[in-house]
Amino acid sequence: MEERIPAKKIMNKMLANVYVRAAEAKKAGKLICWATGVAPQEIMTTMDIVTLYPENFGAAMGAKHISGGLIEKAEAQGYAIDTCSYARNNFGYLEVGTVDDPANLPLPDMVLCISNTCNTVIKWYENLGKQLNIPVLFIDTPYNYCNGQSKYADGATEHQVEFMVEQFKHMIAQLEEITGRAFDWDRFTEVMKISIESGRWWLKGVEVTKHNPAPISGFDFFNFMGIMVCDRGTVEGRDLFKQWYEESMEAVAKGTGPWKDQEEKYRIMWDGIACWPQLSMTGKLLKKHGINLVCSSYPMLWSLDYKEPTLEAMARAYSENLVPNREIDFDYNATLQMIKDYDLDGIIHHSNRSCKPMDFKQYEIRRRLTEETGIPSIIFDGDQTDPRVFSEAQFETRLQALVEIMEKNKAGRK
Repeated sequence: MEERIPAKKIMNKMLANVYVRAAEAKKAGKLICWATGVAPQEIMTTMDIVTLYPENFGAAMGAKHISGGLIEKAEAQGYAIDTCSYARNNFGYLEVGTVDDPANLPLPDMVLCISNTCNTVIKWYENLGKQLNIPVLFIDTPYNYCNGQSKYADGATEHQVEFMVEQFKHMIAQLEEITGRAFDWDRFTEVMKISIESGRWWLKGVEVTKHNPAPISGFDFFNFMGIMVCDRGTVEGRDLFKQWYEESMEAVAKGTGPWKDQEEKYRIMWDGIACWPQLSMTGKLLKKHGINLVCSSYPMLWSLDYKEPTLEAMARAYSENLVPNREIDFDYNATLQMIKDYDLDGIIHHSNRSCKPMDFKQYEIRRRLTEETGIPSIIFDGDQTDPRVFSEAQFETRLQALVEIMEKNKAGRK
């Protein structure tokens, strides 16, 4: 019987192939689109347009310690240090044109921006359109402040959904004009069905850490997330998440923990985006203390469950699923539920200089959680890809304080 290739190895190969495939597609004359992180990829896939994500690319450059130089190039052009470092990374890349790495972004023929993550992306993609003189496709997502105003609990109202659906239809008409091809609605339904399956397998995969001990380290979320961003509408992506879940459940059946050489002592939530340049360092430091990251608010953004293969279902998912597009009570209640579901001992809040919509709420949420649950937490200063903002000494000192409180709490429970 042929030995099965581990999901992690398949994932690494798929991540590398994203940019190889894109370069080959560009040479073959296919259209390339750069898109914001949680955008209607399925529409682009239906039109046979290759979609790439500058945010995903920025994370890769951060993890490979290339982002610092690109960010400085953007700042030399006049982009402020308070601008999102993903954007600065992207504009720095446009300045240099290439990086010394297999991962390079072919220049786009169009850009796609959806405002469900933050306002920064609007000006970012507007600038890309002007600088490259290419079409800008834009979807405006109303802020989802609703409570029970629709048949979906805490969901978007009917008129918000209709507003977004009409924009999707307009975008499809724009693409038909750009490509000279009619939109294939049967193909769209097929792609949506695959995405629905991918989203469900992804969610099952990230929820395996509810088991105690967790069968994986939560830092795997951040690695597999790259495929969920880029390939959720593909059979390969869907099959990868299914295999990842099955392998994790095999480990659960054996009672295997996240590490071979160490037991899982503490279970924590990482609130916010990872510090990509320090991903390895932060992971090793947590492991040193027996701390396993078992859940995070960030990977959950991609557990898109369209429920049905329609534009209406897509509109709901893109409006309702994202923390930056939801009011503070949604974020608070989701965190409160994670504390219970994952049996958490503590929380690490990453106060990310780049992502203010996600992180301005942290102090108030932390205060409420402390009052209601007593769960210990820390906040540290950092950034998703700008290595200058992170202080290893600060992170380690605050982590040590969290460990002391978690240890005291465990001793009290015993």
